[in-house]
Order: sequence, then C-alpha cells, then structure tokens
Amino acid sequence: MHRSNRGDVDPFLVMDVMERARAAEAAGRRIVHMEVGQPGTPAPEGARRALSDAMAAGPLGYTVALGLPALRARIARHYAEVHDVDLDPARVVVTAGASAAFVLAFTALFEAGDRVGLGLPGYPSYRHILKALSLDAVGFETQAEERFQPVPDALPEGLRGLILASPGNPAGTILDRASLAGLLDAAAEQGISVVSDEIYHGLDYGRRAVSALEITDDVYVINSFSKYFSMTGWRIGWMVVPEDHVRQVERLAQNLFICPPHASQVAALAAFECRAELEANRAVYAANRQRMIEGLPGAGFPVFAPPDGAFYVYADVAHLGGDSLALSAEILERAGVAVTPGLDFDPGRGHRTMRFSYAGSELEIAEGLSRLAGWYAAR
Repeated sequence: MHRSNRGDVDPFLVMDVMERARAAEAAGRRIVHMEVGQPGTPAPEGARRALSDAMAAGPLGYTVALGLPALRARIARHYAEVHDVDLDPARVVVTAGASAAFVLAFTALFEAGDRVGLGLPGYPSYRHILKALSLDAVGFETQAEERFQPVPDALPEGLRGLILASPGNPAGTILDRASLAGLLDAAAEQGISVVSDEIYHGLDYGRRAVSALEITDDVYVINSFSKYFSMTGWRIGWMVVPEDHVRQVERLAQNLFICPPHASQVAALAAFECRAELEANRAVYAANRQRMIEGLPGAGFPVFAPPDGAFYVYADVAHLGGDSLALSAEILERAGVAVTPGLDFDPGRGHRTMRFSYAGSELEIAEGLSRLAGWYAAR
C-alpha cells in the first residue's frame, strides 16, 4: 500500500527517551525523569471535583465546535485579568490541546508549499506538523547571545508565516515587549502571518511573559491547560484568532475534531478558580529552577542560557563529546537520569546540546542533580 511522503516525519526523540526510561523502570530500576515536559502534579483539585460533579449529573456529549461558551468567556476574562486585554469571547477557540490548535492554525493560514519560519532550537512538532500539512518548515538558527530567540534581521526571505514562542521550548527564554513588538512589526511589514505559542504563560520567574495580543489583534495566539494548569493528559487548549477568521476556523474544527473533549472543558473551566494551588506549583518550579542553575555546572553542564520561564534548561554539551543522542543514552544507563538530546530541537546543532526539565518535585530534581554530579565525577 502506498504511503504518503507527508507522513515521513522525524521521530519526537523525547518520546523515545521516555520509552527507554519506562523499559528501565519495568526492569526494576529507579529512573529520575528530567526529559519530559510535563508537570509532576495532577490537575487542580477543584477541576477534578468539578468533573466528578458533572459526570454524576448526566452524560457528557458533544459540545459546539468552538467550545463551551462559559469556558470561552472565562478565557477572555483571563486576558483582561492577566494582560489587560479586552477580548471578545467570540474570538476564542477551545481545542483538543495546543497540538490541535496548531493543526487548525496552519490549515487556516497557509496554502500547501508556503514557507513558515521557526527559530532553532524550537519545539520539534512545529516542523513535523508543517511537513504533514505539505508546508515548508523553514528553520533558522537563533543565537545564544540572543538567548535563542529570533531577531527581525535574521528572518529568512519569502516567508508566509512565522512561529514565535515565549517562553520558548527548549531554552525557556522570554521575548520582552520591545523584542516581541519588533518581530510583530517586521512580520506585518513583510506580509507574514504570525502564530504566537504562549503555552508556558504563567510559568515565569521575575520577567512577566507578554502576550502578542497586548500588541496586535492581527495574530493567532495559542495556549494550553497542559503546563501552568497541570493538565497535560486532558488534551485541552485554546487559541485566539482575528475576528474575520473565526468562521473559517470553526468550519475546520467541525470537520477535523467535531469538538474538544467535553469532560476536559468542564475541568478547565474550574481550573481557573484554583490559583492558590497553581501558584504553589509554580513556586516549586521556581525553586527547582534555582537549584538547576546552581547545580548543573557542578554536574558537568556549565554553559546555558538562564531560563526566564517554562521549566527547562538548554545546556551545551560540546565539551562532553558533542553527541547528545549517545550522551543521553549514557546518562540514562549509568546515572539513571532521563534527559532529552538537543537533536529534537535543532537538527543542525542539537548534537551539541541537551535539554533538562525541572518540572518534577523538588526531591526528584535534587536527586537528579546528585546523580548527574556523581556520573560526571566518575566519567
């Protein structure tokens, strides 16, 4: 049977690392997880209770394609509370996780063959989803001195689209207002449609993450309940689109997904009212971040851009042999710590880098750093 070239995408290496770690655990080993980009905490207690009540009250069937009106209104209110943006709830599209939002955004904005730019290192699924949709993912290198964020002068020519991420994955760095505005202005001048990935908003440490909606309405903004709201497996996210794009996105959502998961929408609505619990989680990440900044140099990883947000550190490993894939396998085998090779995020330079997640508990991160230091000392 014929197979489409659109499906010929690279593997998501962190998932392969997770599988090897799972196999090691199944064989009886204790593995410290610093590879996976998900909170170690459950969905907020209030969200779980709301879903339990809703399940007891009756069946949870299809919702309208754009999501529960109450949830869309609450998301709009969130932008007023956090970003001082007056947002019409009609522009909010609830999605089956941020991944579905990317599929909808790329399908609504671009024609087959369009060139869509993304800074490297960057989230690998951007490239893979674009390829699967017959789009041309144009990766361009960002620099450590720019904290691995794009700058206007570095944008490739001939782009129809541009993906921005702040805080970014894997480096965890933030675009300040001036830098974000400069990129949005440059894109507007060149007729480039911008998709702003803001799924790590809420997870910042000293520098507040700026939403593109604070600067312009002519943008697609994507967010998720996976990270700050600690709801990865619930597969629920949202995006905000320009007013004149809503109906097109709605038609796509109706046909591609029917609707987002009803159960997850119920929990997501309640999660907004669980700030105390969510902020306690963020305090753990902040403590873990400081522990990583202080502990990684002694564990053999002294060079990295200090992260402003998310829960990652992206470190240089060139001095350790320059093969991040082999190095991650060595660390898993000898130290019992799962880490992600940089090749996931930068196919050209990623063999010299490694991503460490500090989304776990404080005890787990402390143990991981201790194991890494022991591995490095014995190497």
